[in-house]
Amino acid sequence: MSTKPETVLVAGAGIAGLGVALALGDGNREVTILDRDPPPPDASPEEAFNTWERRGATQLRHSHVFLGRLTTLIRDRYPRLLDELLQAGARIFTFEDALPPTLKNIYAPAAGDDEMTILFSRRTTLELVMRRYAAQLPNVRFVSDAGVRGLLAHRDGQSLIVDGLAVTRGDTVEEMRADVTVDASGRNTAFPDWLRAEGLQVTEEESPAGILYFTRHYRLRDGMDEPDRDGTPGAGDLGYIKYGVFAADNRHFSITLATPEIETELRMAIVRPEIFDRLCAEIPGCARWTDPARALPASPVYSMGNLKSVWRNYFRHGEPQALGFFAVGDSAVRTNPLYGRGCSAGVVHAHILRTALDATADPRERARIVERDTRAALRPYYDTMVKQDLQSIRRAGHERDPAYKPRLKGRIAKSFIEDALMPATRADLAVLRASSRAFHMFSDPVAWLKDPVMLARILRVWAVPKSRKTRAGYYPPEFGPPRAEMFARVGLANS
Repeated sequence: MSTKPETVLVAGAGIAGLGVALALGDGNREVTILDRDPPPPDASPEEAFNTWERRGATQLRHSHVFLGRLTTLIRDRYPRLLDELLQAGARIFTFEDALPPTLKNIYAPAAGDDEMTILFSRRTTLELVMRRYAAQLPNVRFVSDAGVRGLLAHRDGQSLIVDGLAVTRGDTVEEMRADVTVDASGRNTAFPDWLRAEGLQVTEEESPAGILYFTRHYRLRDGMDEPDRDGTPGAGDLGYIKYGVFAADNRHFSITLATPEIETELRMAIVRPEIFDRLCAEIPGCARWTDPARALPASPVYSMGNLKSVWRNYFRHGEPQALGFFAVGDSAVRTNPLYGRGCSAGVVHAHILRTALDATADPRERARIVERDTRAALRPYYDTMVKQDLQSIRRAGHERDPAYKPRLKGRIAKSFIEDALMPATRADLAVLRASSRAFHMFSDPVAWLKDPVMLARILRVWAVPKSRKTRAGYYPPEFGPPRAEMFARVGLANS
């Protein structure tokens, strides 16, 4: 006797959809991935970056960081995929590589250090190689130029059973049915509205990111290397602007500058390449990379707005409303891309789905498992990022007020971050490990700060006089000039 494989229909071929293909691509299920865009080019990573058009992936050419949670998952479960990524020019950046100069001479490897590894790659390169790999998995097929137009569903008592999707291909509409339907269509998903039209109550928690995102790519000149990792911060927050340097594949890197929404003149000017480069030249962590003697621009300035955090809830009174349906990645949990957790969260989410589908055939219990495990894996990061965004929005407002004086509580919190926490990550290897595990999504993002032993180590550094910490190199160099000075240097009105 033979059992027909379970069928899975996935809307979306971005990182989350590709994560579903990986997670379910062991041949035990028939997986169909619907991509609204044409097939990827049969091209090199360089050609793909320049020519691959993805209407469904607005972040495609923005900076990305692929954290240890994702890199380790790929390394441990899909070693051939990792080999193919490295052959395409992606690079591994280890915990030891990231050590500040103050800790390099005392470093000794410890268990878990190999997990805190970043994959350096442009998103176009990662997605291209993942797509090619996934297309070779048993019982996985991609359908390109496929527009999803609605749900196929029916009622069974109080439950809505999702049977598949209505899909346009050319001039025809096709009903594609499946046992399991997955929404991996991303931040602009239409599925919540379709489910509401069926009578479901899909609730959304929203919180503003408060920023706009601007990215430019660069390529190292022939014969030039990346700057030494000398402790100059590759990312920072000046209040009126945030910055990040993102190393990538094949001698490429990108810079992202994020401006508060209230900085109207700055965000209108920053899209001009000459202003973007002048801003970078005034920020030490960027200037050493974008120095024209070292690198040349490789793209225009890409912008992205409408940034907010969203947590969607498809349950009501603790029970699933739609059976046979799951949302993964940005379709379910959307966060500020500044924190670099979106791709890692999307692939982790896909593997949470795999765990549920393997655990039981009961659709209601599957939904409960996904809901439970999603909250355990992602909710702590979501809540922390929302809190950080709201703090940043307040700080951006204060930056525009020269007369602003923080209250005592604010001054203490600022001192804890600047004079205790940040120096401790450059003075104490145990503190750096704990903070790095949270950054790489291996541990709760704030629980480590409440650990009495860890907190004592941080407070010990706080107690050291500032002059001694400065001499020891525990303070990073200044992120950049204050707002008024920066605006004067780049020719913007300080209003």
